Formats: sequence, structure tokens, C-alpha cells
Amino acid sequence: MSEEMKMYKVSSNPHVRSKVSTNGIMMMVVLALMPATGFGIYNFGIRALFHVLITVGSAVLTEFVFGLIRKKQTISDLSAVVTGLLLALNLPVSAPLWIGAMGSVFAILVVKMLFGGLGQNFMNPALAARCFLLISFPALMTDFTCDAYTGATPLAALKAGGVVNVTDMIIGKTAGTIGETSMIAIVFGACVLIMAGIIDLKIPGSYIVSFAIFVLVFGGRGFDLQYMSAQLSGGGLMLGAFFMATDYVTRPITGKGQIVFGIFLGIMTGIFRIFGPSAEGVSYAIILGNIVTPLIEKFTMPVPFGGKVGAKNGK
Repeated sequence: MSEEMKMYKVSSNPHVRSKVSTNGIMMMVVLALMPATGFGIYNFGIRALFHVLITVGSAVLTEFVFGLIRKKQTISDLSAVVTGLLLALNLPVSAPLWIGAMGSVFAILVVKMLFGGLGQNFMNPALAARCFLLISFPALMTDFTCDAYTGATPLAALKAGGVVNVTDMIIGKTAGTIGETSMIAIVFGACVLIMAGIIDLKIPGSYIVSFAIFVLVFGGRGFDLQYMSAQLSGGGLMLGAFFMATDYVTRPITGKGQIVFGIFLGIMTGIFRIFGPSAEGVSYAIILGNIVTPLIEKFTMPVPFGGKVGAKNGK
């Protein structure tokens, strides 16, 4: 092989060059998640920190071991750190510490690496792992009782017809998973990503607005501002909308597709919350959205200049 040929580097798509690296994007996401992470530790105590450390550490270790086996390391891109951190923020603090480790192994090994690694997975690894844990250990994953809080989460109380304190929900002084309680902390982190140009409002905006319209029409409360505020600030809606639905790999690549994707998530979340047995539904909605992403892209892909809609192979 000639010296010129040796200089060519063949890698997976995309091939568009940018000064922004995967490592840099992941670092920004980690930094943007720090307010929610910090508040979760403050809200639930040192056990929340242990969950974060064990879950992140397990994700990184799993990817490192897999890299040793295939003789190619990818942990430097920090995607395993983001996956582990997002999974930790979606765990109840009362869950046993091993559950985060098990979820991390599933997220990295099964959902990510066995499908080809970063850029090849067809669904969000952290959310896939959470759904796996919810199905496998429903009692552990829905027990939000801890030293700081007892009783149901605000959304569960709301679904049962109870009254909730919306101010506490916005601040985050409520029961829930480690990272989902403080709407203020999540939105602050999201603003960091938006200002850095990492994400935009196509998906989060269409998601939140479509969900609000669904609740207004089908929620059975009419224009009840307190009920609407509770639905928007409770559960994992904001965390999912800004940090998981916007995942580069599993979201549509077209602008119109991203809006359709967000609307789909809003409707599905509304169906799960209003008509389903559970008070939550963000995780399942985003996973379903990931599955239909190829279909959304198929019908929203722009037509090449001079081409025809539905044209194939130049015909």
C-alpha cells in the first residue's frame, strides 16, 4: 500500500468536518446536568451521590472492558459518562445500589456496543436501561420512599385526585427520581446547552407544547392552570424533553422530522399519563419515538434540487 493510501482514514458516517468534537459535546452535556445532579444530591442526601458514582462508574467500566475485548477503546468520547449519569438521574434514591450498575451494563453492552457503538444504537441507552429496570424490578423502581419524603410522588397524587404544591415541584422539594424533581435546575442546564448551540428548541418546544395541548383537551380539568403547571413541572418531562429526546443519534435528522418527533412524544406522554395506569410515561414515549424515527425521516426528508417526491435511484 502506498504512503498516500495509508493517509486515508475510513470511518463511519457522518463525514462532515466540524470543530465541535463528540468529546466536547458530551462534556457540555455533563456540565449542563450538574445543576440537576447537584440538587438531587442536596435533596436526597449522600445516597444519591453513591448512585451517581456507581452508575457512571459501571457504564465507563463496561465500555472499557468491551474495548479491551475488541481492542479499540472509545471511553474518551465521554458518551458512557453521559449514559451513566442520565440513568442515575432516572433512578429512585431508595433503589438498591446494584440496580444502577445492572442498568449501566445493559445500556452500554446491549443497547449501545452490541449495535456497533456510539452512532449505531437505535434507541437512547439510558432510557432503554431504565425501561428494562422498570419491567424487571417494578417494585424497586417505583418506590420513592426515603428519609426526606414519604408517600406518593406529586404526579401519582395528582392522578389519584389529590392536591399538590406546584411551587415545591418547580423548586424540586418533592419525591421522585434523583434528577427529575427540580424543574429550575433542569431548565437552567438546558439553557446552557441552547446557548452553546448543542441543542435547539425544535424537539423540546414541540414536545412540551403538544403535551400541554393534549392535557388541556383530554385531561378532564379544562383550563386548570395549577393542574397544567403540575403536569409540566412534575416527573421526567423536562429532563426527557431537553436531555434525552434531543439525543443526536436517536432523534430525526431533519428539521420537520424533529418537530413531528416532538409532537409524537407529547401525544404519547399524554396518553400514558392521562389514560394509562401509571402517572408517568416519558421514558416509554421517547423509546417509542426512537423506534419510529426512521419512519419520520422517510416522510420528512427534503427532496433534492431538481428531483421528484418519491423518486428512487434517479427514476
